[in-house]
Parts: sequence; C-alpha cells; structure tokens
Amino acid sequence: MSVLPGAEPFRHEGGETGVLLCHGFTGSPQSLRPWARYLAARDLTVALPLLPGHGTRWQDMQVTGWQDWYAEVDRELRSLRERCARVFVAGLSMGGALALRLAAKHGDAVLGVMVVNPANRMHGVAQHALPVVRHLLPATKGIASDIAKPLSSELGYDRVPLHAAHSLRSYFRLADGDLPQVTQPLLLLRSPQDHVVPPADSARILGRVSSTDVTEILLEQSYHVATLDHDADRIFAESVAFIGRLAPGSVREPEPGLGKEGTAAGG
Repeated sequence: MSVLPGAEPFRHEGGETGVLLCHGFTGSPQSLRPWARYLAARDLTVALPLLPGHGTRWQDMQVTGWQDWYAEVDRELRSLRERCARVFVAGLSMGGALALRLAAKHGDAVLGVMVVNPANRMHGVAQHALPVVRHLLPATKGIASDIAKPLSSELGYDRVPLHAAHSLRSYFRLADGDLPQVTQPLLLLRSPQDHVVPPADSARILGRVSSTDVTEILLEQSYHVATLDHDADRIFAESVAFIGRLAPGSVREPEPGLGKEGTAAGG
C-alpha cells in the first residue's frame, strides 16, 4: 500500500547533534513533523521514521508488532550515531515508550531523552480482554486526533487493530522493566487533560527511571497530541533549550525570515 500523503518519514542532515523522533501508535510522522522542522531549522540532524504498518491503512498494522516498530527506531538511532557526535531520542505517546527503551539499551550513546505524553501501559478492560477479544474482533474505535486546538487534526488510523494492540501491551511490560536502566537527563512534557494516556503513566515513568536530571512540564492548554496543539511551540522551545544545555553550541538559531521551519526538507 502507498503511504498516505503527509505520513511520509522526515530526515534532515544538519550538524553533529542528532535527534531521533518516534511517533505514536496508529499515528504517523505527521504528528511530529512541525517539531522535526523546528529542530532542523536550528542546524540539528533529524530523523523521523515511519513505523512499520503505519501511515497506510489499519489492516497493514495487523501483521506488525512491537518488534517491528522497535527495530525501525533502533536502526535509525544506529544510523544517527554513525553521522553525529551526540544523539538525543524523543517521542510522543508510544513513541515515548520507544525512546525510553532506546535510552535504556544504548546507554551513554544517548545524551538525553524528551518525551511528550508518554504511554507506559494498557488500562481498564483492555489490558485484560485483549488476549481474547483480538481473536473475535479485528479492530476497535481509533484514538487519533485528541487535540484541543480547533481545526488541528492528526493523520492516524480511525481504527485500532487489536492484534497490534495486544503486541503493544506486551511491549509496555517489557519497556517498563527497562526503565531503571534509563540514566540520561529526561525532559517529560505532559497534558493534564489527556483522553488517551492517563497521568499515571508519566508518574510511573518518573518514579522508575534512574535519571537524576529530570524536568517535568505541564501542557495546560493541550490534549494528547500536544505536538499539534496549543502548547506545540512550548514543546519545541523547551526541547531546544534542553538540547542546548546538554550539548552547548549545537543549536543554531535560524536566519531572520526563515521562520520555525527553516530550510528543512523531508517527507
């Protein structure tokens, strides 16, 4: 199947500091593209891959699982490390869980972690019913576009494939067990009004990581997909400040007139 317009991956070759961005479950690079362009405009090397099974049709996700999604971001991280002296990982929702495990597994090769409304586990009936229900129903109602900002929307599936959701459930358990291995500086931004991921997920992540340099920021005006919401500019600015603090001299402000998106090319 062809990739949906707007769901294409984004890559930009900039300076010696790289950032890997990981999108969320049933979503696409579209949800993080403005963030990627903001970083690229500041001379950072940026990789925003399209995860397997995403960005086409939800049926394509049924034959993928967490091993496929994690392998893709792991490959991108290794590629960034070959080109960059310093590398950061970042993600939204499930992408946050992917970024945290990358940090746990790659250790000192990752300089810092930035996550927005990171997911950590399944909640409610889903966590108990999925092993059985996935054999009875192919999919359930989608979770895309939880956004407060009018006229802003996320390019994601309108259905959640249940075989893939069951795999995500398994991944959450694995990733949760790896959290104590996360020692890097952590920037966690979360929306108190999130209709997809509850505050308990961020609280558990903050309680289990071994990082001593931790910053938590509340996104009061946004829902789950905060990177496309009212607080998007704050997310972008805080992430650049975080990178600049840990890797001095790596961020170059764009020339006047270029705007937030700079000269980045991708998609």
